[in-house]
Amino acid sequence: MQPQGKIVVASQHYPPDPSTTATIMAEIACRLAGEHEVVVLSGSSGALPAAQTGAGKPRVVAVRNRMAGKAALVRRGLCELLFVLRIFVTLLQQLRRGDVVLTVTAPFMLPHAVAAAAWFKCARSALVMHDLFPDVLVMAGLLKPRSIVAAAMRVANSLMFRTLNAVIAIGRDAERPLLSYSGMTRNKIRFIPNWATLVPAVRPVTSDNPFRKMLAARFIVGLSGNLSFTHDSEIVFEAARLLEDEPHIHFLLSGWGIGFERLKQLQAKANLANVSFVARVEDAELEAFLAAADLWIIPYLKDVAGVSVPSRFYNLLAVGRPVVLVSEPEAEAALTVAENGLGWVVTPGRADQLAGAIRAASNSDGADLAHRAVTVALRFDRVAALNAYAALIGELLHHPNLSEQQ
Repeated sequence: MQPQGKIVVASQHYPPDPSTTATIMAEIACRLAGEHEVVVLSGSSGALPAAQTGAGKPRVVAVRNRMAGKAALVRRGLCELLFVLRIFVTLLQQLRRGDVVLTVTAPFMLPHAVAAAAWFKCARSALVMHDLFPDVLVMAGLLKPRSIVAAAMRVANSLMFRTLNAVIAIGRDAERPLLSYSGMTRNKIRFIPNWATLVPAVRPVTSDNPFRKMLAARFIVGLSGNLSFTHDSEIVFEAARLLEDEPHIHFLLSGWGIGFERLKQLQAKANLANVSFVARVEDAELEAFLAAADLWIIPYLKDVAGVSVPSRFYNLLAVGRPVVLVSEPEAEAALTVAENGLGWVVTPGRADQLAGAIRAASNSDGADLAHRAVTVALRFDRVAALNAYAALIGELLHHPNLSEQQ
């Protein structure tokens, strides 16, 4: 009998990196390692947490990766290109016929390298679609939709999708843009949503919360996490300006990325009394921080549908908090909010609508919204999602022509 192939996970972000992508990829790798040999090609250096080492855990191979700041676009692009080339060479060394390689969409060149290496080595490949390029760059205003670069990326995508054996979509809205590529077919797409990393349960709003007790306002609006080129930081600040004369509402902001730097610049000029910043919150304090606010904002630029799904969304639901989502109504998170009555969906660019939604939330039944949020968070189950990944990888290992089956 021919020996079963191994699984290779290629990810720039992996523990000890604290990002959501790193956490998700580590959980997938560890689940797969319970049944198969798993090798992780990681772009993150440093010691792994004890829970991810030892027998029955993935073997992690560190691939040299120099991270440039998000604002240094040219230098960052060069660093990411070098990382992708190193991954490609390492995959050619690691992969054997019958293996399966799983990767993600950051940096955007990584899945192309993975698909090519798998094809060369007669292995199978699967992609977790967190962001769709070049669409996300067009959405952020970094590329013109009909530019030569965007067109070249779409041609490369068509070749990549033709080569990939499976694409894992984390949002229902991803199917339409994926099928616009000539190399993509519906039977390659698997919908496996992300999950909350916190245990779903209503966390009551308490005055002794360490992040809340420093604020006098009755209703706290939170913003947390990475604000990248796809997010609209200015709509949040403009909404705060519109609500400045309503002292019972206060904005509590913590995060990183170019969007947060922009928020700090705006606040340095305006010095709004209803806006407070706290330093980036570590994992140990995340639960308390998310429980500190009565309402959370996820502010996207326009055209987010099918391009990006906010992973932070599930943890906000898990602590029992409603959300205001700035996006098109057909986006995955917006669909979930509307279908289950979990908050408000606001038109991108409309700060007046955002301010109105916040005002409405401050007068709503928070307890009812909290229980609905937790009920929905329970549906995005970690074990069910990881089992779905294991089932898909098992199919790819045992059925080489899975993507050709109807």
